[in-house]
Amino acid sequence: MIRLQQIVKRFGEATILKGVDLTLAEGTVTALIGPSGGGKSTLLRCVNLLEIPTSGTVEIGDSRIAFSPDRKPSRADVLRLRRRTGMVFQNFQLFPHQTAVENVEEGLRTVLGWPKDKARARAMDLLDKVGLSGKADAWPATLSGGQQQRVAIARALAPSPSVLLCDEPTSALDPELAEEVVEVLAGLAREGTTMLMATHDLRLARRMAGEVVFLEAGQIVEQGPPERLFGQPEQARTARFIATLTGATPEP
Repeated sequence: MIRLQQIVKRFGEATILKGVDLTLAEGTVTALIGPSGGGKSTLLRCVNLLEIPTSGTVEIGDSRIAFSPDRKPSRADVLRLRRRTGMVFQNFQLFPHQTAVENVEEGLRTVLGWPKDKARARAMDLLDKVGLSGKADAWPATLSGGQQQRVAIARALAPSPSVLLCDEPTSALDPELAEEVVEVLAGLAREGTTMLMATHDLRLARRMAGEVVFLEAGQIVEQGPPERLFGQPEQARTARFIATLTGATPEP
């Protein structure tokens, strides 16, 4: 279970998240949609504590941290919770001086202290899962964008996280390469991987998500199953946003 309660995030005078409540059941996929600047990426980064919430509570499994403006969480608590998550970034962020397999095994060796042989075996298993075992010794610069993102997914899965966080995983790719990534993510979803993803790709959200959350101006406007949210949204603002992505004319 992943539970976010009253998450507030401020940067100086700007309040980016305004008391967000969200619960993800184990084995489910939740898609965050909404306009740019609405808080989707910030919310993901608050889940794995790349950004520390100003206030609120983040709970992943049996790890829980309450945040407040006057109390900084300990580094040990932050690392304990962060290790329950895996993060897939929009622009891959692979180490250019390491091969595909070295990118996947790096965190296992340097963060978790795994021996090289064990880390290499785990990395190879994951590259096989994402269909890239034949590219294990390839440098990132020689891989297509879709292949690089699949390596990034393998890297995020390496420590067996409780939740996989995906920040616009297909937006930097052309449609054909994006389909490679969608296939990998869909396979993980079928296997029961818990995922929270921010995306503008309605096809991805429709295909994978059991729950879609429309986030705007740091607040949840509406949430529900994709067939309802995309087909018959209850809020006019949701309908207008979806219309901008589909080219449809929203009903008055």
